[in-house]
Amino acid sequence: MNVNLILYLSAYLIAGIPFGYLLAKKFAGVDIKHAGSGNIGATNVLRVVKEKDPKLAKKLGAATLFLDAVKGIVIILIAKMLGAPESVLWTLAVLSVVGHCFSAFLMFEGGKGVATGFGVLLVMMPIPALIAIAVWLGASKGLKISSLSSLIGLVAFIIASYLLYPEVPGIGSHAPIWIIAIIIFYKHIPNIVRLFKREEAKV
Repeated sequence: MNVNLILYLSAYLIAGIPFGYLLAKKFAGVDIKHAGSGNIGATNVLRVVKEKDPKLAKKLGAATLFLDAVKGIVIILIAKMLGAPESVLWTLAVLSVVGHCFSAFLMFEGGKGVATGFGVLLVMMPIPALIAIAVWLGASKGLKISSLSSLIGLVAFIIASYLLYPEVPGIGSHAPIWIIAIIIFYKHIPNIVRLFKREEAKV
């Protein structure tokens, strides 16, 4: 089997592991797919488990955030060690976000792709990603609305990527960044609707 195909399949499947769902089920006895917003990400883990055990909620939320970010990074770093070209690395980045958002383990449902997206972008474009994470953290503190803060951070990344890399090294196109952004925005449509209705919950 072609090495790239193995990497692509691995990226999709590893990114599809629903850590938030597994951690909440194992340590809090909660099925987060049927609680809170129904999302498997860190915010919903934090929000749902908080009702039972605030201390545990913080630990599980942080663990989910970390694992969701790292699972996208692992295969890209392996591919880098194998000397894969930039085009392959960017494909792996996109497939990691696809895997998380449309997991084979959850009947092709999944999270919103923020932690996994920022994880892979941190490897592929460290400076724009760090700028975006700083903007995201600032927005989170000020607004206390996770979805809106995430989307503001994503917009900050797109702007920073164009300013710092008018031509993306190795591929010459921002297409993979736009694919990741579109997937994340698509997964946030229910949140965007709630934001317009002023019904989006604060964290």
